[in-house]
Amino acid sequence: MNANFRKSTWSLIAILGLIAGCDSVPPSIEEPIEITGETVPTMDHGGMDHADMDLGPADENYDLRFIDAMIPHHEGAIIMAQEVLGKSDRPELQNLAVEIIQAQATEIAQMREWRQAWYPDAPDTPMAWNNQMNHMMEMSPQQISAMRMDMDLGEADDEFDRRFLKAMIPHHEGALVMAKGLQEKSDRPEMQSLAEDILTSQEAEIAQMKAWLEEW
Repeated sequence: MNANFRKSTWSLIAILGLIAGCDSVPPSIEEPIEITGETVPTMDHGGMDHADMDLGPADENYDLRFIDAMIPHHEGAIIMAQEVLGKSDRPELQNLAVEIIQAQATEIAQMREWRQAWYPDAPDTPMAWNNQMNHMMEMSPQQISAMRMDMDLGEADDEFDRRFLKAMIPHHEGALVMAKGLQEKSDRPEMQSLAEDILTSQEAEIAQMKAWLEEW
């Protein structure tokens, strides 16, 4: 187990421990969180096209590329969900944020374990498929940041909740695109189960968030 993996795992455990130790909704987390071993700033990538999420052919490294894409994508969801805990007064939205943090932090930890077990010789840097060059290569920092799709949601004003919903809905839709690709291209039962979990949970959350947008 390398140092980056250990640090990432402890960061995820800290997030889950914070949630589990609270009687109700977790308190605001105002500092950038550490998930990948680096401080993760909030950036605006809401305009990322879902076509950019092409993870390449169903080869022996497809699952590696999926893991390396979905981990930062989950990180972006966690970053935005944490903002809700300190800025929204709606209990139902705070509950959704807690569910997102718990589920996606757990999935990140699981994917990191699979990466270590299945691809022990893979570089620490996330890998991606380059369509123009038709081969796999290391992600650039810009690609990793874009894959997070996290946005600056602004101040805790009357429109904060709607801004969160308008950011998280397309973010979840991006995860659905990748999960459907995983169903088509991966032969591992563990990855098929993960894809089904992502589709089931995030489709339901999208429907709920769209209903709230209409209501609020």
